[in-house]
Amino acid sequence: MAKAQIKVNDNGSLRVSGDVELIDADGNVFPTKQVFSLCRCGLSAKMPFCDASHKGKFESCVRAEKVLDEE
Repeated sequence: MAKAQIKVNDNGSLRVSGDVELIDADGNVFPTKQVFSLCRCGLSAKMPFCDASHKGKFESCVRAEKVLDEE
């Protein structure tokens, strides 16, 4: 099975790709595709999915810490 991936988009959504199951707090499964975007700004009318309501209203550029290889 391929590893699932979540990409934090600058000033936008969380882009999810791969074989994942999205479940709400009660255990109900959301229908998803192989690639979909989750809202992280809270403005979407299609929660938990992104509908691009964030454009021009949400700013966040998250970066992971870079790890240097030790030789």
